Amino acid sequence: MKTVTKLIAISLFCVLGTACQMDSRQQILAMDSSQVALRAAQSRIYDVADQKVTIRTVISTLQDLGFTVDRVDRDLGIVSGTKVEDYKLRMTVTTRARGDTQIVVRANAQFNIEAVSDAEPYQQFFNALEQAIFLEAQGVN
Repeated sequence: MKTVTKLIAISLFCVLGTACQMDSRQQILAMDSSQVALRAAQSRIYDVADQKVTIRTVISTLQDLGFTVDRVDRDLGIVSGTKVEDYKLRMTVTTRARGDTQIVVRANAQFNIEAVSDAEPYQQFFNALEQAIFLEAQGVN
């Protein structure tokens, strides 16, 4: 009798445990939506035609935010910087042309060795970058 009771309890536990879990399709969709949200936080499109000017603006923006620029590859459109205070934040920004009149800017941040999925650092960077791009367009240096 005890064996039957144990089997019923185990079966009930297994059924209840799997009923609360998402199936694999739901897990993939949830993961995809979080990735889309992260990519939206990491990317902006600007109506700027000159990629070299955009790279210079990215460099100055990172420096204004307290980053030390570690690497610049103008041919690939990549700028990397590190901010070390009580923590180590590394941001890599890529720029690429989108047609003849737009530039796509994408930022990826790492806190210590973990990828940053919080939108806050990206919003701070893009707010500062948008101001710098506006000032550059107005001829204010």
